[in-house]
Amino acid sequence: MIQLAAIDTVMRALADPTRRAVFERIAGTDEITVAELTEGSGVTQGAVSQHLKSLKQAGLVAERPEGRRVFYRARPEGLTPLFDWMNHYGAFWQERFGNLRTLLKEIDPRAMSPSSRARRRSSSMACCRMRRK
Repeated sequence: MIQLAAIDTVMRALADPTRRAVFERIAGTDEITVAELTEGSGVTQGAVSQHLKSLKQAGLVAERPEGRRVFYRARPEGLTPLFDWMNHYGAFWQERFGNLRTLLKEIDPRAMSPSSRARRRSSSMACCRMRRK
């Protein structure tokens, strides 16, 4: 069963382009500090901290305090609700495309044969070549 609240939380966290960039930077390293994330990001340390808070709440980031510094690392398992949702709808669309393919074969059996596709492709290429001249 797909947990809608978890999907909403992950999607909301990744919907913001700056937050998504922060997550991508974290995912590209083993661990990283707020100061390192702030360098060259174009946003303040406070803004980065707020983005990290959202990412932590979504389960996408974990923190490890060490003295006065806190290290952040990506939690790939936090993407599981999104992955499950995409798989569910991927299967949905595969089935729909299969139904469409069957319907097209019933309408015109020649339309889906490999030879008719090759003929269409070569005629469309000839048409494109004529337009360029």
